Amino acid sequence: METEIKRISTKDIITYLTEKFPECFSVKGQVKPLKVGIFQDLSEKLSDDETVSKTRLRQALRHYTSSWRYLKAIKVGTFRVDIDGKDVAKIDEEQANYASKTLKESQEKFGNNSSANKKVPDNGTKKPYKGSKSKDSASKTSTEIKVDPAKYKSVKSTKGKAVKKELPPLKPVESATITVGCKVKVQLGNSPMNATITEISGKDISVQLDSGMIIKTQMKNIYS
Repeated sequence: METEIKRISTKDIITYLTEKFPECFSVKGQVKPLKVGIFQDLSEKLSDDETVSKTRLRQALRHYTSSWRYLKAIKVGTFRVDIDGKDVAKIDEEQANYASKTLKESQEKFGNNSSANKKVPDNGTKKPYKGSKSKDSASKTSTEIKVDPAKYKSVKSTKGKAVKKELPPLKPVESATITVGCKVKVQLGNSPMNATITEISGKDISVQLDSGMIIKTQMKNIYS
C-alpha cells in the first residue's frame, strides 16, 4: 500500500506542494521566488510524510525553479519567500541577471530545437529556374560585392586582441569546515557561482544557486 500512495512524478509533487504550501508555491498565475535553502525547510516539514522522498522533492524543486515562469519572476527588488509565504530576502541585481541569462539560454535552446524540427515542404509552388536571369544576378553580385582584404585583416586582428578578464583564484574548502547553510562558490563551467549548501550526503553536496536553482555536485567543485 505504501508503494501505491508514493508520489513519484514531478508534476504530482509540485501539485502537492501547492496544496500544502499555497502561500509559497503555485501551479498557475503569479510565481513567488523561493527562499535560498528552502529545500532544507521543506525536508523538515515533510519529514513524517512518507509519500514524498527527498530525492523526488529535490527533483521537483529543480524543475520548478528552472521553469520560464519562475525565472521571469526573478527581478531586482522582488522578495524571496519562505514556505509560509513571508518575505525573507530581496533579490539583487546579480541574482536577477543570472536568472535572465538562464531564461534567455533556455528559450534560445528551445527555439533552435523547434526550428530544426520544422522543414518547409516542397509543394511545387517554387518558380521555375530561369538561366538568363540567374546568370545576370550572379554577374551583378560578383561585380557589386567586393571584399577589401586590408579591411578584413584589420577586423580579424582586432577580434584576436580581446583581453580576457582575470578572475581571482578560488580557494578550496575543507570538508570538515562546511555545513548546511554555508555560503560557498561552485565551479560550473568556466565561471564560479555563489551558492548555499542545502544538503551534505557523503561525497555528494547539494547547493542552491542565488537564482533559486538546486544542483548536486561534489566536494572538488566547492570553493570559499
